[in-house]
Amino acid sequence: MKSAYNSLVIEPLSGNLRNDIVNFLRNNGCPKTAEHSIRVGNEARKIAGQFLASIASAEIAGYLHDISAVFANDVRIQVSRDLGIEVLPEEETLPMIIHQKISKEMARDIFHIQDQEILDAIGCHTTLRKNATLLDKVLFVADKIEWDQAGSPPYLNQILPHLDHSLDHAAFEYIDYLWRQKEKLRVIHPWLRDAYDELREKIE
Repeated sequence: MKSAYNSLVIEPLSGNLRNDIVNFLRNNGCPKTAEHSIRVGNEARKIAGQFLASIASAEIAGYLHDISAVFANDVRIQVSRDLGIEVLPEEETLPMIIHQKISKEMARDIFHIQDQEILDAIGCHTTLRKNATLLDKVLFVADKIEWDQAGSPPYLNQILPHLDHSLDHAAFEYIDYLWRQKEKLRVIHPWLRDAYDELREKIE
Protein backbone atom coordinates (compact mmCIF):
# COMPACT_ATOMS: atom_id res chain seq x y z
CA MET A 1 0.00 0.00 0.00
CA LYS A 2 1.30 3.46 -0.89
CA SER A 3 2.66 5.59 1.96
CA ALA A 4 0.09 8.33 1.23
CA TYR A 5 -2.52 6.00 2.74
CA ASN A 6 -0.64 5.25 5.97
CA SER A 7 -2.89 7.49 8.07
CA LEU A 8 -6.08 5.74 6.92
CA VAL A 9 -8.05 2.90 8.48
CA ILE A 10 -8.20 0.30 5.70
CA GLU A 11 -9.92 -3.01 6.38
CA PRO A 12 -9.84 -6.06 4.08
CA LEU A 13 -12.47 -5.87 1.34
CA SER A 14 -15.55 -8.02 1.85
CA GLY A 15 -16.56 -8.32 -1.79
CA ASN A 16 -19.60 -6.07 -1.28
CA LEU A 17 -18.34 -2.77 -2.71
CA ARG A 18 -21.23 -0.69 -1.39
CA ASN A 19 -20.69 -1.88 2.18
CA ASP A 20 -16.92 -1.62 1.90
CA ILE A 21 -17.13 2.01 0.79
CA VAL A 22 -19.59 2.95 3.52
CA ASN A 23 -17.43 1.27 6.18
CA PHE A 24 -14.26 2.89 4.84
CA LEU A 25 -15.76 6.38 4.93
CA ARG A 26 -17.30 5.89 8.37
CA ASN A 27 -14.11 4.39 9.80
CA ASN A 28 -12.20 7.43 8.56
CA GLY A 29 -14.58 10.03 9.98
CA CYS A 30 -16.75 10.78 6.94
CA PRO A 31 -20.26 9.38 7.64
CA LYS A 32 -22.00 12.20 5.74
CA THR A 33 -19.85 11.54 2.68
CA ALA A 34 -20.89 7.88 2.92
CA GLU A 35 -24.56 8.90 2.77
CA HIS A 36 -23.90 11.30 -0.10
CA SER A 37 -21.95 8.65 -2.04
CA ILE A 38 -24.77 6.11 -1.79
CA ARG A 39 -27.27 8.71 -3.00
CA VAL A 40 -25.03 9.61 -5.94
CA GLY A 41 -24.57 5.93 -6.80
CA ASN A 42 -28.33 5.44 -6.82
CA GLU A 43 -28.92 8.58 -8.90
CA ALA A 44 -26.17 7.57 -11.34
CA ARG A 45 -27.88 4.18 -11.80
CA LYS A 46 -31.13 5.94 -12.66
CA ILE A 47 -29.54 8.37 -15.13
CA ALA A 48 -27.47 5.59 -16.72
CA GLY A 49 -30.64 3.60 -17.34
CA GLN A 50 -32.28 6.62 -18.92
CA PHE A 51 -29.40 7.25 -21.33
CA LEU A 52 -28.32 3.63 -21.98
CA ALA A 53 -25.00 3.85 -20.15
CA SER A 54 -23.67 0.96 -18.05
CA ILE A 55 -25.79 0.89 -14.90
CA ALA A 56 -23.22 -1.16 -12.99
CA SER A 57 -20.35 1.18 -13.94
CA ALA A 58 -22.39 4.25 -13.05
CA GLU A 59 -23.24 2.84 -9.64
CA ILE A 60 -19.61 1.96 -8.87
CA ALA A 61 -18.40 5.40 -9.99
CA GLY A 62 -21.06 7.07 -7.86
CA TYR A 63 -20.16 5.11 -4.76
CA LEU A 64 -16.43 5.90 -5.14
CA HIS A 65 -16.40 9.45 -6.48
CA ASP A 66 -15.80 11.20 -3.13
CA ILE A 67 -13.72 8.52 -1.43
CA SER A 68 -10.91 11.07 -1.00
CA ALA A 69 -13.02 13.07 1.47
CA VAL A 70 -10.97 11.24 4.11
CA PHE A 71 -8.14 13.68 3.34
CA ALA A 72 -8.60 17.23 4.62
CA ASN A 73 -8.15 20.12 2.19
CA ASP A 74 -4.90 21.20 3.79
CA VAL A 75 -3.16 17.91 2.96
CA ARG A 76 -4.63 17.19 -0.46
CA ILE A 77 -1.88 18.85 -2.48
CA GLN A 78 0.82 16.90 -0.65
CA VAL A 79 -1.19 13.66 -0.96
CA SER A 80 -1.58 14.33 -4.68
CA ARG A 81 2.16 14.77 -5.11
CA ASP A 82 2.83 11.63 -3.05
CA LEU A 83 0.53 9.74 -5.43
CA GLY A 84 2.22 11.17 -8.52
CA ILE A 85 -0.77 13.28 -9.55
CA GLU A 86 -0.18 16.39 -11.67
CA VAL A 87 -1.23 19.46 -9.68
CA LEU A 88 -2.53 22.37 -11.74
CA PRO A 89 -2.17 25.98 -10.48
CA GLU A 90 -5.94 26.21 -10.02
CA GLU A 91 -5.88 23.09 -7.85
CA GLU A 92 -3.05 24.49 -5.75
CA THR A 93 -5.18 27.60 -5.15
CA LEU A 94 -8.33 25.61 -4.35
CA PRO A 95 -7.33 22.11 -3.18
CA MET A 96 -10.94 20.99 -2.88
CA ILE A 97 -11.01 20.53 -6.66
CA ILE A 98 -8.19 18.00 -6.73
CA HIS A 99 -10.18 15.53 -4.66
CA GLN A 100 -11.56 14.13 -7.91
CA LYS A 101 -8.08 13.06 -9.01
CA ILE A 102 -7.25 11.60 -5.58
CA SER A 103 -10.50 9.63 -5.58
CA LYS A 104 -9.52 8.13 -8.93
CA GLU A 105 -6.21 6.89 -7.52
CA MET A 106 -7.83 5.56 -4.35
CA ALA A 107 -10.48 3.69 -6.34
CA ARG A 108 -7.70 1.88 -8.18
CA ASP A 109 -5.26 1.42 -5.27
CA ILE A 110 -7.59 0.58 -2.38
CA PHE A 111 -10.75 -0.75 -4.03
CA HIS A 112 -8.99 -2.41 -6.99
CA ILE A 113 -11.12 -0.82 -9.72
CA GLN A 114 -9.46 -1.60 -13.06
CA ASP A 115 -12.10 -0.29 -15.49
CA GLN A 116 -10.50 2.83 -16.98
CA GLU A 117 -13.84 4.36 -17.93
CA ILE A 118 -15.01 4.21 -14.32
CA LEU A 119 -11.71 5.62 -13.07
CA ASP A 120 -11.78 8.47 -15.59
CA ALA A 121 -15.37 9.39 -14.68
CA ILE A 122 -14.40 9.56 -11.00
CA GLY A 123 -11.38 11.66 -11.97
CA CYS A 124 -13.45 14.44 -13.58
CA HIS A 125 -16.72 14.30 -11.64
CA THR A 126 -16.37 17.84 -10.23
CA THR A 127 -15.26 19.71 -13.34
CA LEU A 128 -16.15 17.42 -16.24
CA ARG A 129 -13.65 17.63 -19.13
CA LYS A 130 -13.27 17.97 -22.89
CA ASN A 131 -14.41 14.94 -24.90
CA ALA A 132 -16.30 13.65 -21.87
CA THR A 133 -17.66 10.11 -22.13
CA LEU A 134 -21.27 9.16 -21.51
CA LEU A 135 -20.28 7.80 -18.08
CA ASP A 136 -18.40 11.02 -17.26
CA LYS A 137 -21.58 13.00 -17.85
CA VAL A 138 -23.80 10.54 -15.98
CA LEU A 139 -21.66 10.82 -12.85
CA PHE A 140 -21.19 14.59 -13.21
CA VAL A 141 -24.94 15.24 -13.35
CA ALA A 142 -25.78 12.68 -10.64
CA ASP A 143 -23.31 14.36 -8.28
CA LYS A 144 -24.84 17.77 -8.92
CA ILE A 145 -28.40 16.53 -8.36
CA GLU A 146 -27.50 14.70 -5.14
CA TRP A 147 -25.16 17.38 -3.86
CA ASP A 148 -23.36 17.11 -0.53
CA GLN A 149 -24.86 20.23 1.10
CA ALA A 150 -28.01 20.71 3.18
CA GLY A 151 -31.30 21.35 1.40
CA SER A 152 -31.91 21.34 -2.34
CA PRO A 153 -29.34 22.63 -4.83
CA PRO A 154 -30.20 26.17 -6.02
CA TYR A 155 -29.84 25.07 -9.65
CA LEU A 156 -31.91 21.87 -9.38
CA ASN A 157 -34.98 23.26 -11.12
CA GLN A 158 -32.75 24.33 -14.01
CA ILE A 159 -31.06 20.93 -14.43
CA LEU A 160 -33.99 18.52 -14.06
CA PRO A 161 -36.12 19.77 -16.99
CA HIS A 162 -33.06 19.63 -19.25
CA LEU A 163 -32.34 16.07 -18.15
CA ASP A 164 -35.60 15.06 -19.82
CA HIS A 165 -34.19 16.51 -23.05
CA SER A 166 -30.56 15.35 -23.05
CA LEU A 167 -27.62 14.62 -20.77
CA ASP A 168 -25.53 17.26 -22.57
CA HIS A 169 -28.15 19.91 -21.85
CA ALA A 170 -28.30 18.95 -18.17
CA ALA A 171 -24.51 19.02 -17.79
CA PHE A 172 -24.28 22.33 -19.62
CA GLU A 173 -27.02 23.87 -17.49
CA TYR A 174 -24.99 23.30 -14.33
CA ILE A 175 -21.75 24.61 -15.83
CA ASP A 176 -23.60 27.61 -17.21
CA TYR A 177 -24.98 28.25 -13.71
CA LEU A 178 -21.37 28.51 -12.52
CA TRP A 179 -20.35 30.53 -15.56
CA ARG A 180 -22.93 33.20 -14.90
CA GLN A 181 -21.24 33.88 -11.56
CA LYS A 182 -17.65 33.16 -12.56
CA GLU A 183 -16.42 36.51 -11.22
CA LYS A 184 -17.28 35.23 -7.74
CA LEU A 185 -15.38 31.96 -8.13
CA ARG A 186 -11.88 31.69 -6.67
CA VAL A 187 -10.70 29.73 -9.70
CA ILE A 188 -12.01 28.40 -12.99
CA HIS A 189 -10.57 24.97 -13.57
CA PRO A 190 -9.29 24.55 -17.16
CA TRP A 191 -11.19 21.28 -17.53
CA LEU A 192 -14.43 23.08 -16.61
CA ARG A 193 -13.66 25.80 -19.15
CA ASP A 194 -13.03 23.18 -21.84
CA ALA A 195 -16.27 21.37 -21.00
CA TYR A 196 -18.22 24.64 -21.08
CA ASP A 197 -16.87 25.64 -24.49
CA GLU A 198 -17.43 22.20 -25.98
CA LEU A 199 -20.96 21.71 -24.64
CA ARG A 200 -22.01 25.24 -25.57
CA GLU A 201 -20.88 24.66 -29.15
CA LYS A 202 -22.60 21.30 -29.31
CA ILE A 203 -25.89 22.62 -27.92
CA GLU A 204 -25.94 25.75 -30.07
